Amino acid sequence: MLFVISFIFGAIVGSFLNVCIFRIPAGKSIAFPPSHCPKCQAPIMWYDNIPIISYLVLIGKCRKCREPISARYPMVEFITALLSLAAFIKLGPSLSYFIYFAFIASLIVITFIDLDHQIIPDIISLPGIPIGFIASFALPDITYKESLIGILAGGGILFLVAAGYEFLAKKEGMGGGDIKLLAMVGAFLGWKGALFTIFSGSLIGTVIGVALMAAQGKDSKYAIPFGPFLSMGALLYLFLGEPIIFWYLGML
Repeated sequence: MLFVISFIFGAIVGSFLNVCIFRIPAGKSIAFPPSHCPKCQAPIMWYDNIPIISYLVLIGKCRKCREPISARYPMVEFITALLSLAAFIKLGPSLSYFIYFAFIASLIVITFIDLDHQIIPDIISLPGIPIGFIASFALPDITYKESLIGILAGGGILFLVAAGYEFLAKKEGMGGGDIKLLAMVGAFLGWKGALFTIFSGSLIGTVIGVALMAAQGKDSKYAIPFGPFLSMGALLYLFLGEPIIFWYLGML
């Protein structure tokens, strides 16, 4: 029953994350006005706003204007629900679950905003840095020293990489948003998590980036947002980091 509750809780939070993904880049309030159809502006009633289920019942269309609703809405809700369940299975009914689920939720919002607009909003990453550091005092698997080093190492390494690329190529290759994001990751996951996120995010980004460039006929100058790959790396460390590290060390 608790597993089911964690899944439902995640889906409900995912519905709110959809609002954040749409409104934050537009500079709109995430609280007002209430949910409404983006096409006809008709208010969405509570029975049409049940995560995942309402989309299926309405066959992906607005009840009033019958215009199609993006499949991204239930997808975000489902992804958030699955990650909430995964975090609950790993951490149980604990303070750690709520802290890391808040971290996961922020990564989901950052990922989809970066995919849409190629920006990582400071309103999420910057507060996330001190919040992650404060949270380290309550988390059993990370110390405040590891969190502080994670902030400095995560943000510092990407800053050096970005500065070096800009110096050599005479153009910006990495935005400041990625640097702040990795500092936030380091705050929540410590320096080990920050380093793991850099390497795994870079590997995932390289594989997917090359595949996208090949599929779309683009060259190496094709701009691909890095935030989603850093978020994937952070999630990979959160759920499977230690087994992967032990496996890798055993290969050496």
